[in-house]
Amino acid sequence: MDTLNALKTARPWLAGIAAAGLATGLGAKFAGAPELAGEIWIAVTVPVLTALLIEIVTSLRSGEVGLDIIAALSMTAALAIGEALAASIVALMYAGGQYLENFAERTARREMAALLSRVPHTAMRHRDGLLEEVRLELVLPGDRLLVRRGDVVPVDGTVAAGVAVLDQSALTGESLPVNLKEGDAVLSGSTNTGDAFDLLAVRRAEESTYAGIVRLVEAAQRSRAPMSRLADRYALVFLGITVVLAGAAWWLSDEPVRAVAVLVVATPCPLILAVPVALVSGLSRAAKVGILIKGGKALETLAQVQSLVIDKTGTLTIGQAKIVSVRAIAGTTPDQLLRTAASLDQASKHVIAQTIVAAAQHKGLSLAIPSNVAETPGEGIEGRVEGHNVVLGGLHFVASKVSGIDSSLLPQDRPPGALVVAVAVDGAIAGILILADKLRVGIEEMLRALRAMGIQRVVLATGDRHEVAHFIASGLSLDLVRSELTPDQKILVVLSERKNGPVMMIGDGVNDAPALAAADVGVAMGAKGAAASAEAADVVLLVDDLNRVVPAIGIARRSRYIALESVMAGIGLSTVGMFAASFGFLTPVEGALLQEVIDVAVIFNALRALRG
Repeated sequence: MDTLNALKTARPWLAGIAAAGLATGLGAKFAGAPELAGEIWIAVTVPVLTALLIEIVTSLRSGEVGLDIIAALSMTAALAIGEALAASIVALMYAGGQYLENFAERTARREMAALLSRVPHTAMRHRDGLLEEVRLELVLPGDRLLVRRGDVVPVDGTVAAGVAVLDQSALTGESLPVNLKEGDAVLSGSTNTGDAFDLLAVRRAEESTYAGIVRLVEAAQRSRAPMSRLADRYALVFLGITVVLAGAAWWLSDEPVRAVAVLVVATPCPLILAVPVALVSGLSRAAKVGILIKGGKALETLAQVQSLVIDKTGTLTIGQAKIVSVRAIAGTTPDQLLRTAASLDQASKHVIAQTIVAAAQHKGLSLAIPSNVAETPGEGIEGRVEGHNVVLGGLHFVASKVSGIDSSLLPQDRPPGALVVAVAVDGAIAGILILADKLRVGIEEMLRALRAMGIQRVVLATGDRHEVAHFIASGLSLDLVRSELTPDQKILVVLSERKNGPVMMIGDGVNDAPALAAADVGVAMGAKGAAASAEAADVVLLVDDLNRVVPAIGIARRSRYIALESVMAGIGLSTVGMFAASFGFLTPVEGALLQEVIDVAVIFNALRALRG
């Protein structure tokens, strides 16, 4: 591996030597010194050929056979029959092609490279009234950090003081900055574009969102696509065909120059160049819009999915209960009821209490300070608000504290699975709050778009109750609804759909991780989903937007099409050139120039996958 890395580092120098030698030799020839020109061309071919032979031997030792062998054969054969100019052109073509491929891959990876280059290494921590710059691994949950203008947020946390104006485009693809106030959650990897603010760390650096994304990106860069491995297998076949055709041209014509011309035209093969460039371009394009695809294999499979299995909570739905209705008893307005409930819930850390408080604050209601608060975990809370005794919680809890309340107060039109929070003031029921998990916006439009792209079946698989699942599914174009499933049963749903073709599974929770791993392509809601699901998935949506699945499939299909298009065009043109050379219509020099044009065209065509 060290040898190959050293050779990759030397490629720009080899390309420069080959280009300079070719030009110098041409100058000598036109100056009337053809012998000197030939010596110069041989001299610049030898180092390129030597580096190529070392690379071939190193690859063979690791069990890899590539079309670089044809380049070595063509240079060696050209030197053997005295075609020094053709050998020099092949040397420049090979070295320049390798350098151009590296340049194209670097261009294609620029979005993922940008993610990796932004990793912060230190943080400014408050300590004993002073600021100290510490290594990122020393930051602990509970530390108070200063995030300066232009800094990348080092760890996940919450705004402790000030207003945070953050650019999250590197994570989500969203171009507009977001404004976060005190107490709001902040994702690591965001860039502070506003004034400095204090951040309260809630996770270590290695456990934070950005660190997880970086690990996924690094894994994606190491992976190889099935098409690339297919190219390796085709390389042996193409090598055999090339050698047979070159040998036949020599044998039938008794002109070794024809065999050399055939070898030159076949050097190198667009199959090797086009596939990695096109697929890596697709990975980079997806990363730019907040979609992390873990390598070429995942991208290629994503382009071929036929069935979709999708989770409900946190995927089809927002995954967090929201107030959908406030029903106040006569004498109390909905806003008064919400304000009273939220004032008392300020004293609770329960997620439902926080939701109620956030809803009141969103409406601009001024909350009172509660006193004499007593909370019964999981059931409810009671205390005093502005001189009134307030009880808040589930219907049974409030009924145990207040007379005159029963289940007849429950509205009959509430959504299945909805949570009812009762509010009593001074011993009398004052009203109820209804909370429910809402369907994401644009779900049906997304499903229609997926079907238009060729997705044949869409199945809802959830662990929720039957009536809740069917209520959520009503109005959606689903082929099947499976409810009350365990994680193991979700795997069986995925496997049963595989008979229709490659299966894509979308989920966000820990319970979805096994099914995500079992699917041909697992897609995780990475912005707010569980870490386990992101690790098990092949695709992670870095922004909490399920609609990103549509462009993800579109990018994957376009990249795969461009890769195949480039391969077919390149191989077709090379094959035509090889037959022309075998019949004597192309000299070795002309064949080398033709193949150089083909390779450049193939690489730049593959880079089209970078564009939308």
